[in-house]
This record gives sequence, C-alpha cells and structure tokens, in this order.
Amino acid sequence: MSDAEAALDAELGAVRPDLALPYAAALPGARAAVLARLWRGLTHEPLPWVARRERAGGDGVTLLLADGRRLHGPAVDPYATDVPVEQVWLDGRPYDRPARLMSALAVPHSAAFAAELDHSAASLALSRAGQPTVAGAPATSWEWEQSVVDGHPFHPNCRSRPGFTAADQLAYGPEHRQVVPLGLAPVDEALVVGEWPERFRDGGRVLVPVHPWQAAHVLKCPLGEVIEAHPLMSLRTLALADDGAHVKTALSARLTSSVRDISVYSIETSAIVSDFMAEVASRTDGLLHVTRTLGAVTAGSPDLAAVLRESPERYADTATGERVVPVGALAATGLPGSPSWLADFSRLALTVCLRLLDLGVALEAHGQNLLVVLSPSGAPVRLVYRDLADIRVSPARLARHGVAAPAMTGRIITDDEPTLRRKLFGALITGTLGATAGSTPVLREALAAAVRDLPPTADLATLTEGPVPTKALTLMRLSPERPGDIWAELPTPLR
Repeated sequence: MSDAEAALDAELGAVRPDLALPYAAALPGARAAVLARLWRGLTHEPLPWVARRERAGGDGVTLLLADGRRLHGPAVDPYATDVPVEQVWLDGRPYDRPARLMSALAVPHSAAFAAELDHSAASLALSRAGQPTVAGAPATSWEWEQSVVDGHPFHPNCRSRPGFTAADQLAYGPEHRQVVPLGLAPVDEALVVGEWPERFRDGGRVLVPVHPWQAAHVLKCPLGEVIEAHPLMSLRTLALADDGAHVKTALSARLTSSVRDISVYSIETSAIVSDFMAEVASRTDGLLHVTRTLGAVTAGSPDLAAVLRESPERYADTATGERVVPVGALAATGLPGSPSWLADFSRLALTVCLRLLDLGVALEAHGQNLLVVLSPSGAPVRLVYRDLADIRVSPARLARHGVAAPAMTGRIITDDEPTLRRKLFGALITGTLGATAGSTPVLREALAAAVRDLPPTADLATLTEGPVPTKALTLMRLSPERPGDIWAELPTPLR
C-alpha cells in the first residue's frame, strides 16, 4: 500500500476493523478509476510539457513529452465514464497507480498533486468498501444524492479529502449515509442577509450552523448545541433533518479543486442574486425553478458563514409520484434507460440553459447544481437549479431583452462572451449530459435528436461546431500559481 492507503488502513483498524478487508479489495479498482480520470486529463488538456500527441488507431495514444520521454496508454473517449485504465507506460515502464505515475513524470508541482491522487484513490476505495445496506429505492432527493459513491466523474481528485481521517469520512461523507450533527455557533456581530430563522437565534446573537469538521480543525471550538442533517453530494451542504431545508456550511478543506469556504461577497450578494434569478426563471414557462436563498450569514470570515436555501423537493409534486433527482445521481435511478429518454433530457436541459444564456444568465449546470424533476413514469419534465454563487450575468444581454441587471458588481457580472459560454457549456456538456450519457456515441445520438428542435444561435454553435470548452482539471491542480479556472477544448460530440 502507498502512504495514504496505509494510513487509512491503519485508521480503519482502530475505528472499523470490519472494513479492512473490503477496503484492501477495493484498492485496485479505485486506483484504476483515478488513473482513468488522470489519463483523460493528460490526453486532452493543454499541458505545457506535452509536445505533441500521436494516435495509433486501436493501439491507443502516445504523448511525446518536451524532455523526449514517451507516455503511452489507451485511447480515451473524453466523454466516457466508468471506463477504468489499468496501466499506462512511461518510456516502456508500466504504471498502475496514478500517484506513482505523477511522481515519475516529475513536472512542476507534481509532488503535491501526486499526494492528492494517492489520497483520492485511498478515499475512493474506502467509499466503495463502506457502502451500507439500504433497503428499497431512495424516497427523497438527499437519499438519491447519497447514492453517488465515486464522486466527480472526470476529476482525478474525485474523492480527495485531505485532512479527513477514516473516521471523518465515515461520519461525514454522504456516500456513507450518516446523520451529521451541525453545531450552532453563537455570534454577537454578524452580517445577516434575508430572513434568518428564529430557531437560529439566541436573543441578540445569531447562531451559525457549523460543520463538525470545521469546528474541530479550523475554528477549534466545541460544537455546543447541535441540529441533525443529512450530507449531500457537495459534502458541506446538508439537508436539515427536521424540515428538509438545505444549509451550506463553510468547510475549509480542499475537495477536488477548491477550498470550500463561503466568501463574504457571496453572502452580501445572496439575496440580490436569489431575487433576480427567481424573476429570470419565471421566463422559462415553468421549465426551470431556482431554490431560493432564505437567509445567509457571515461573521466576517469565509471560515464562519452559512447559507440557508429551499429544498429542491418543493418543486416536485411528490404526492403524485414525482421525484427530483440531482443529475449526478441519475445513474443510480437506472436512467437513462433508453436513447429516447436521454434525448428528451438533453432537449430539456439545452432548451432551458440556452434560453437563459440568451437572456443573459450562464448557469454552472453540472451534476451537483442541476436537478431534474421526473414524472411518475420517469420522464424528465422540468429542472431545478441550486447554489447561485457561481453563475455569470451579462448586463448587455439582459438589456437587449429589457431585463434590469441586478444591482451588484463583482465576479458574477460579465459581458465577455467566451466567459459566458465556458461557464455554461463547460458544466452542461461534460459534467451533465456527457456524464449522464457515459460515452461519445451515446451522447452524439441524444444531442443530434435534441438540437434539431433548437434555434441555430451563435451560442448553440459552441456545441454544434465546437470546440466544446471544459475545465482543465488536471492542469488546474498542476498550476497553483494561476488562480481561477483553466480551460481545455474538446471536440464536439456531434462531429
């Protein structure tokens, strides 16, 4: 075992010895899953130390490195999921572990990234090994979210949780399906936006929901009074056990790419953005609903803040059998069950997202933020979008439609066309439709059926003509000196 794998194994021996054998058995598959994500990034992203790429038919692809070395592996479908990579070869030497490959490449910042990859594979093995027995199909949207075991379908750090022990992961990881006790931290002076409920107040003090990991490792304070909640896909957002509302907590740990705290800017603008998006969503003829921000609070620090949102289930008629399912969990529903279902879902998602983009709003419609309401028969009927912190809004586009821009400045506001299209298509095509389809041929068939019904706009040409933008997830982890997103370009699946 590697260092990270052995560390989790030792911790399991103390807290869950019954998982030691399942964990060891899951390690080879977890390594292959992380290696597949890494190899996809190496093959398709604009890495400065890759001089060129050569394809050799069914024999795979060879990367010619700037220093003269050759890295060879299987051909990679950029939209494929759940296709493990058992080995790649660097100058003829086989590597079956992503961390060891990254260490051998010895490119700038590879040592830190190798440690993350090691932890990602170990954590993924723990996620797979620790699956509890669940009776029956999920009944709520949070139960569907907890059915996602492998994390991000394309990120090599799909399960990297540095700073989390085995006990932490078993207690707080949504895939382990535990109830999490959130602390309520009293704050004398806090910025409160919107309606902060009385149950989260103590006289003149505001009670801020705090994740227990944050309390122990960052704030270094006891939990005190607690409330119970169910962890969701993003780990730091949870569904309150008593009323189902969602609370987004600060969690100052690096998960996949980013440290998951809550900026003061996002708290300050939360009500403005929520009200604005509710008005924009009303222009979609009922095809899109946005979970409104009920209240937000910060103690003036990204380490101690929280956002309270509506539950997505508010927008599904559960009494008639409707379900609301995060797109990232669709595979757990047995969907897409047919090419026609995937075409209908693609048509719905493209229609809504392109309509909003034309109006002037680019959604980050990936598998966590976007949910689909399914009819009792399982047909996709409308969408729900949550977490408005990373949308982009174009005042110029809004003005063309006579819509007033929100009264705010900052990173959300931009008229830059590439930025707007990257924000939408970088999440929607790869993270939502591609991950749901699982391969280019399946995605091509669904999109070909869907785009026939869409007006041929300049925005749509990003998909029909290509290239399609996607986040360069591997390059971003190897470029800590470059803040923000870095982009790669993929061939459109339609050509």
